Amino acid sequence: MAHFPRSLSSLTDRPRRLALLALLAMAALPSTADARIGGYDGIWNVTFATTRGNCSSGYSVPFTVTGGRVSSAGGGRVSGRVNRSGAVAVQVSVGASHASGGGRLAGMVGAGSWNGIISGDRCSGTWHATRS
Repeated sequence: MAHFPRSLSSLTDRPRRLALLALLAMAALPSTADARIGGYDGIWNVTFATTRGNCSSGYSVPFTVTGGRVSSAGGGRVSGRVNRSGAVAVQVSVGASHASGGGRLAGMVGAGSWNGIISGDRCSGTWHATRS
């Protein structure tokens, strides 16, 4: 009967162990998709224009993006998300006024549309954003 040294069995297990370690290392590193989400992080100054309704136009509001989440950088309650491709969806409320909007961020700028009820008037329009 042939006797194989114990080290031979460890040689056949070694490639499996290396493959497992490589997979674990890859899972621990951030993916390019995760890096792109963080690519929108920062303070965005958003300027609103009213195209329909009797609402004031041209006011600016700062928003914060952190890890794909949108929040207020000033007054009011802001919630929303930015996905990997830069598509953004946001809800804003200040007192009895509320609005929702959507659009896209790319690099240092963004644009989209919004609609809501501002001081009792139903309005809609566009928004443009620049990152500080």
